[in-house]
Amino acid sequence: MTTYAASMTLPEALASRAPQAFPTLTHAQIGRICAHGHLRPVTAGEVLVEPGDADMSLFVVKRGKVQVFRVFGDAESLLIEYGPGQFSGELVLLSGRPALGRIRVAESGEVIEVDRQSLLAFVQTDPELGEIIMRAFILRRMGLIASQTGDVVALGSNHSADTLRVKEFLTRNGHPYKYIDLDREADMQDLLDRFHVGVDDIPVLICRGDVVLRKPTNEQIADCLGFNNAIDPAEIHDVIVVGAGPAGLAAAVYAASEGLGVLVLETVAPGGQAGSSSKIENYLGFPNGISGLELAGRAYNQALKFGAQFAIARGAARLTCDRKPFAVDLGDGAATRARAIIIATGAEYRKLPLENLSRFVGVGVYYSATFMESQLCRDEEVIIVGGGNSAGQAAVFLAGGSRHVHLLVRSGGLASSMSQYLIRRIEESPNITLHTHTEIAALEGTDHLERVLWRNNQTGHQEEQAIRHVFLMTGAMPNTGWLAGCLALDNKGFIKTGGDLSAEDLAAAHWPLTRPPFPLETSLPGVFAVGDVRCGNVKRVASAVGEGSVAVSQVHQALRD
Repeated sequence: MTTYAASMTLPEALASRAPQAFPTLTHAQIGRICAHGHLRPVTAGEVLVEPGDADMSLFVVKRGKVQVFRVFGDAESLLIEYGPGQFSGELVLLSGRPALGRIRVAESGEVIEVDRQSLLAFVQTDPELGEIIMRAFILRRMGLIASQTGDVVALGSNHSADTLRVKEFLTRNGHPYKYIDLDREADMQDLLDRFHVGVDDIPVLICRGDVVLRKPTNEQIADCLGFNNAIDPAEIHDVIVVGAGPAGLAAAVYAASEGLGVLVLETVAPGGQAGSSSKIENYLGFPNGISGLELAGRAYNQALKFGAQFAIARGAARLTCDRKPFAVDLGDGAATRARAIIIATGAEYRKLPLENLSRFVGVGVYYSATFMESQLCRDEEVIIVGGGNSAGQAAVFLAGGSRHVHLLVRSGGLASSMSQYLIRRIEESPNITLHTHTEIAALEGTDHLERVLWRNNQTGHQEEQAIRHVFLMTGAMPNTGWLAGCLALDNKGFIKTGGDLSAEDLAAAHWPLTRPPFPLETSLPGVFAVGDVRCGNVKRVASAVGEGSVAVSQVHQALRD
């Protein structure tokens, strides 16, 4: 009989799914799992997994009981107890990341131990068990996130740009953590003293109760949490996917499901720009819409299921294109190699030409509009700059909790750049005002944005507004600076592929093959570009996903050349 500890509660909306999160397998199902593992006698008090263990196994209880504990320093708290027919584990078993908690035998008996590679094999080949295990792992991770139960405590201030960055990095990577707001918690001095933390150190991350990171970079957080421990730097992959937006995630799912060895490099978190969208309502199969974070999470878990590997907070610094296998320099002296490359690095929002813009990023100026940012500006007025779908989605989303939303566009309207369903929502919302031919002229404030000056670009009339939150979603600049002349680009820096490559482009690149480039292939054979980074792309999630999947079929053909 499963018992639930207070610290391992599913979100209220998922409480009815507890039997799916903690199922009991039938004798036949246990028998099928046993064929992939080995029977192991266990005794009460025996520790099967310690926090931070990098090589975890799945344990199915045949006789006895095992318990899972959250560990923080020398203290431990019971999360869950598994009895006969139940199994341990959650998403770290698929990703190969270190264990989040301790697993200890509570009552002597027998367990079936299944290592990670064998687990991946039967999750892919046994549809019934694969569905049961994947669903349980995902629901358990959602429970850990909702209850802030993990191996990380973040201490910070909502007035700190770095605190917002750290929280977004953990949230978008689906890592459970507990957040302590030092502006609201009055009794935190003992904890700060214990870890020798001062005000100037904020934000601080405490990993597994003992490792203290002061003002950590994303890469330092990823290293501390072992995000990339399972990756073999000496391995030559079939394909490296650079970027984990919708196009990159689709490429990873299809390549891994078709048996290719896949490594995905991502500088921040799966999802790309789409991952920060509050709600996508025009993506096929989701009539009620889906958040970018949820869509990215589903795609990421799907890619893990098929065996794709992810390197998080590891971006591409340079492509070595004069020899095969190709090498991608990671910027820290390390490099990883592959027989083919899919570039899905996307594009980033343009930065406004304002002198003090960088000073307010994270403290009044934001490039995404998720639940996290919405809490910072609740019941306040906000400005959104941009006329595309991302700006429209942000406007509709923020209008639900903000006092008023001002949508600023340089042009005379939205019809040419935004989907009609979003335009109608904006027009019908009393909480949104559209300002056409309007641009931001200045930002003012001290430690936080306090005032905005905007200007009508036809009349020159200026207005000052006491608005503390601005969301920038303007234009797109392709992330191609790291290619350093390896590929043919258009005059805006987007990668040319297929039919967009002229005879002059191919001659300059010394195209070596008798065949022309495949539709998504660049001027370098075996290197492909998909999604927003590609010249002529359609800026929609569905088209990016389509390109990512189609590119894999072309990779197969290129690998046969």
